[in-house]
Amino acid sequence: MSSSASSQSAIAGHSDSASSSHDELSYQQLILLAAIIGIAGGLVATVYYYMLEASIDVVWQGIPEFIKLNFASDLGKNYVWIATTIGGLLVGLTLYLMGLPGEVAFVVDKVHDPGHITIRQTPAMVIASLFSIAFGGSAGPEAPLVQVNGSFGGWLGQKLKLTARSIRVMTFCGMSAALGAFFGAPLGGALFALEIPHRRGLEYYEALIPAVLSAILSFCVFRLNTGLTIGGIYHFTAIPQLSLINLAEGALLGAIGAFIALIFVLLFRVIGHLSESIAHRRILLATLGGLSIGIIAYFLPQTLFFGEKEIETIVETGATFGVAMLLAIAAAKMLAISCTLHSGFRGGFIFPLFYIGAAIGLAIALAFPQIHPTIGMVCLMAAVNVAVTKTPISTSVILSVLSDTAMLPVIVIASFVSFLLTTQLALIQTQRSRYWDITAVE
Repeated sequence: MSSSASSQSAIAGHSDSASSSHDELSYQQLILLAAIIGIAGGLVATVYYYMLEASIDVVWQGIPEFIKLNFASDLGKNYVWIATTIGGLLVGLTLYLMGLPGEVAFVVDKVHDPGHITIRQTPAMVIASLFSIAFGGSAGPEAPLVQVNGSFGGWLGQKLKLTARSIRVMTFCGMSAALGAFFGAPLGGALFALEIPHRRGLEYYEALIPAVLSAILSFCVFRLNTGLTIGGIYHFTAIPQLSLINLAEGALLGAIGAFIALIFVLLFRVIGHLSESIAHRRILLATLGGLSIGIIAYFLPQTLFFGEKEIETIVETGATFGVAMLLAIAAAKMLAISCTLHSGFRGGFIFPLFYIGAAIGLAIALAFPQIHPTIGMVCLMAAVNVAVTKTPISTSVILSVLSDTAMLPVIVIASFVSFLLTTQLALIQTQRSRYWDITAVE
């Protein structure tokens, strides 16, 4: 046995003895708890979904109609930047009064060490994310749902006095339940939750089956309660039977997606650097962030919101925009995401990244007609997201479900080319290997 293997065995043995006062679950108990977390996660996702939909309706329909009826005034396009600025103010007040609830990097860090997410930050995350998303920020609900459900899983494990390893599995079950409901792809959601803590592949393999079970049950509960359809949510144009040239296109598009992700990460870091001087002034920073989002949307309203529904607009009518406009929308969306997240708005960037990929992929297909628009859009959606999140397997699965296409081989090629080209590119700095986690904790 090598010295490295010996040290890992010693560490594992120390971990086992250190947690001997806690209970180790049997496989049947593990599955039962995973099922409970999955059902609870589906209920939480349902409540959050209806709260978010109601909030969006109030902000973008109810209030404008109220102003028009009672004050005989139509604010028109000015309402966009006014609303986003007010949203920023509300986000800032939430963070000032309730504290910082963390974001994706925070969740990833806590999954590694200590293996659970504190539940005390859940109220702040829920309120801040509702304001962030409802007022048009370029951040999605997957991050708050992951933190809320993940913290519930870890809290349950702690209450049952389980071992650190079992508590981490419970946390993963909660995260998977959130993503299974949100993406509508249980397997992809579970794999995403297990991939995102790492930069080079899934490592907490013992959580795979419980996490998938939680995701499946959460997905069923969420769809049952909301009535949302099962299967692809985007109506991409059907593609001809795949050929070897399509596989080569997938590889090329994967490389382009990696380059686009590099541009996004650099822009994200620049905006972060510019915001450092007022980072401690949460209300001011969030208000300015809201104003920035509104100004961008004043000129390009396609950049509002997190992109789930806006992708369908790109799919159905994006060809009428033209190449230059699609590229401008993608660039503006990168800026909107950066302003959103660095100003304190809370939410995830998965669907915003998908949106960037869809816009640029369609632009490429319009510029080079030999590339089918569906292949261009879906491959760029995968490549950009994988380069940033380092989730090649789950992203491929999720997009094969969302796009309802039979182009999984091409998506996989685009994802892995992008992944391999960006191994040194990191946006989520807390992503790390499992071995690092064990040695640091013990």
